[in-house]
Amino acid sequence: MMARQAQCSCGQLRVLCEGVPAKVSICHCNDCRRRTGSAFGIAAFFDRTRITIEGKAKLFTRLADNGHKVDFHFCPICGSTVFWEPARKPDMIGVAVGAFADPLFPVPHQSVWDNKRHSWITFPDEIQTRPSG
Repeated sequence: MMARQAQCSCGQLRVLCEGVPAKVSICHCNDCRRRTGSAFGIAAFFDRTRITIEGKAKLFTRLADNGHKVDFHFCPICGSTVFWEPARKPDMIGVAVGAFADPLFPVPHQSVWDNKRHSWITFPDEIQTRPSG
């Protein structure tokens, strides 16, 4: 079975993910943009039984734009957010796609909170768009 490793900038916090992600999602909500410091966030969601976490993490909890709680886990040394646990999907763990450092990572399935997307961002037609989360 295929395995991918995501890690923080300093390498202390690592997540080993088995198999292919159940979903890869781009998010344009303000909180994802603030978390990444970019125009959007992108997450790969894996079944939590296929995830192995190594290293120490700190926790930050917030409410998502949809009103559900999300627990974000980040490296206490470099501050990189590596993975999160959405209360809305308790069987899944979201992993920051950029933490994989893999240019061949699977194409996203969807783009959410598309009503907040920067006007200059375009995606291939096969990526489904949703105006909210």
